Amino acid sequence: MESRRSRGVCNAGARRALARTASFAIVLAAAISIAAQLSRAQWPEVNGVNNERYSPLTDINTQNVTKLGAAWVIKGIEPMPSSRATPVVDGDLMFVTAPPYVYAVNYDTGEIVWKYNAHAPTAHGGVAVGDGLVFFGIWNPGKTHLIALNEKTGEMVWDESLVPASGEPTGGASAAPLFANGIVSIGTNGDYGYRGQIVAFDAKTGKEAWRFYVVPSPGQPGSNTWPKNNDAWLHGGGAVWLEGVYDPDLGEDFYVTGNAVPQYGGEYRAGDNLYTDCVIALDNQTGKLRWYYQVVHHDIWEADIAESPVLFDANVNGQKVKAIAAIRTDGYLFEFDRTTGKPLERIEERKVPQDSYQKTAKTQPYPVGAEPVLPDCDYWKTQKIPVGFDLGCFFTPAAVGKPNLLVPVYGMRSTPMAYDPQTDYFYATGQASLQWFRRTKDPDFFSLGFSSHVPGLNEINRYVLAAVDGQTDRVVWKKEFRDGKPSGELATAGGLVFQMEGDGNLQAYDAKNGSLLWQFQTGSPVGGPPIAFEHDGQEYIVSVVGGALWGFKLGGTIPQRPTPATGPEGDFSGAITKTDTILTASAVRDMGLTGQHVIEDEYEFDPYRAQVTAGTRVMWRNNGVLDHTIVAVDGSWTTGTLHPLDIGEHTFDTPGTYPYHCKEFPWEYGEIIVVPSSPEKPEEGH
Repeated sequence: MESRRSRGVCNAGARRALARTASFAIVLAAAISIAAQLSRAQWPEVNGVNNERYSPLTDINTQNVTKLGAAWVIKGIEPMPSSRATPVVDGDLMFVTAPPYVYAVNYDTGEIVWKYNAHAPTAHGGVAVGDGLVFFGIWNPGKTHLIALNEKTGEMVWDESLVPASGEPTGGASAAPLFANGIVSIGTNGDYGYRGQIVAFDAKTGKEAWRFYVVPSPGQPGSNTWPKNNDAWLHGGGAVWLEGVYDPDLGEDFYVTGNAVPQYGGEYRAGDNLYTDCVIALDNQTGKLRWYYQVVHHDIWEADIAESPVLFDANVNGQKVKAIAAIRTDGYLFEFDRTTGKPLERIEERKVPQDSYQKTAKTQPYPVGAEPVLPDCDYWKTQKIPVGFDLGCFFTPAAVGKPNLLVPVYGMRSTPMAYDPQTDYFYATGQASLQWFRRTKDPDFFSLGFSSHVPGLNEINRYVLAAVDGQTDRVVWKKEFRDGKPSGELATAGGLVFQMEGDGNLQAYDAKNGSLLWQFQTGSPVGGPPIAFEHDGQEYIVSVVGGALWGFKLGGTIPQRPTPATGPEGDFSGAITKTDTILTASAVRDMGLTGQHVIEDEYEFDPYRAQVTAGTRVMWRNNGVLDHTIVAVDGSWTTGTLHPLDIGEHTFDTPGTYPYHCKEFPWEYGEIIVVPSSPEKPEEGH
């Protein structure tokens, strides 16, 4: 029988063992915390830890940001990187892509340590770093690869195709890879009539670990949302444009997916078309789908979820909930419990405009009480819409019989948002503008070029930076810009939000109220999303600008550059052709995503803008099948009605710009630019 003493001694020993265990746990937790802080003090992924684009550094703050200046400029990042290029920092090296190259830069010395030539376009965004390797994707559709380089030398370690063993056509790698728990995964494009995929590899060996198809094969879960009587699923789209994010506690990778294909043609793919336009959670080791949520059903608007998802801790009824946020391209923020996939706010299905031919979904999801970042049709009704066009709203379908439709653009695209746990605000950038929304009889014809032939859009289109309250889903403050698309945001614990503006300025805003506190002119309109990291006890803000890496710190002394030149403003924009002959219809070639598609467009002059000298007689030839009457916008002249094959003329004697349109189709605009005649060269004397 055990005595109380022996039991007590045993208990005392157990307590000492528990104490040692607890002490070890405390030390381990502290070590993990320090490691996490060190990781956050650097910039280990293109969108930072948890895709939050948040830095815990406080040296640069609202009180001293006016003392921020350029500390160094590292040149030689050629050719010029895209506006999505974002550095990753690991140790004393910074990695950045500028297709077809990947660079490793020692930011302390300014030395380019190595440069790898992929001989192909690298994926947008940048690289992932882990296990002593640098991972990046290749964009080439059908020949897409994931490559691993030695982090220190730039030598290739492995190169694996993203095309499956079946040989199924596969889109190019579209973003930076995700490295997590020994697995590296990357998404592929689906807009070329492929199926978007997420492909994962063993990071050390390059052996394929798993593959997830955004559009399921027949018989797989979700395939019932695609037709059974055709192979629309095989070309269904669902591009994975953006970086994923990993939750180590759940062991899950989270991605967002893009639109179905054809982009504007839904007649051959009845159903919700899963898993396009979804937030998805995948098992990191197996790729098994854990949960999904679709934010656009049966997409016929090219309405991708086009900004990376963000992991954060939400406060729900006083309890901390592991959450994920994604912003729909019309500016609505969706928040979910990332363990279960259940929405954190109530979401209702609202009725939307219908088109039976395109088999539109009857409803679309909306977070109840939420406020979108971008304006819908009520706002645009207050703006000056060009004569001849009709205004639609988000979720208004394009229709063959409606060639004069303007709709708000799905504009939350490719500019990563940031989340600040101090304010509980999400900071997001989008494009508030109208699009000439054209649908042709050919469902695969897809072009965004029509909008460039709508006069006056430049005057009313805007870019928007907004702070959205994570608790209420309401906009707290908003800024508007006209000088090109901003880069995406960086939030810091110093109470600041940084972005590269489209006019070349790196800007810092007060995170709470949106006040502009500081800006610095870099001299280039092409700037990537800024990052923050710490080196030798000093906080740096860095952005890829033009062909260089710019580093900023308190007390930096490099002077600002001249403001980059901007193009001439006016109602009309686009190429100008020197000609005195204009056709009333034009052969229009689409973007070529699913092969080249060409239409004869009765509503587009060829050329749209023509330049002549004063005194020139301009001729319009009706090469279409409909009548056209060419009329000056101010009504001062007309050619009269031109039947097919007819020719009309008008002489322009005075230099200036002369907008005109078609009486029968008033949304068909053109411009004559008249320049002075060159003076005759005097004869040389003898």
